[in-house]
Amino acid sequence: MARRTRAHHYHVYVVELAIDVLREPRFLRANPDYMHRRPCVYVGMTGLSPDERFDKHKAGIKSNKFVRLYGSRLLPALYEAYNPMPYAGAQEMEVELAIALRDEGYGVWQG
Repeated sequence: MARRTRAHHYHVYVVELAIDVLREPRFLRANPDYMHRRPCVYVGMTGLSPDERFDKHKAGIKSNKFVRLYGSRLLPALYEAYNPMPYAGAQEMEVELAIALRDEGYGVWQG
């Protein structure tokens, strides 16, 4: 059992971004089908807990610019059901979750 726990310690996570991120040309180009009034989010994966990783982003430690500048809070309802998982699963889920949220009209930046 301990082996499974250690191997399954990766997480996907979603950070809500302030609407001001829409002033960033790179973000806008990545989201041509963004539906106004939908949330803007960052989707990432980590070997840390989502809370620890969010804190590191905000502190500027291996951070994504959009999370550092515009990240407001984690949105666990969008990712909790998937965690924890093995590394390969988290890599795949990060992409799938970003695509699914874009399909729903979210503005998405994927880490």
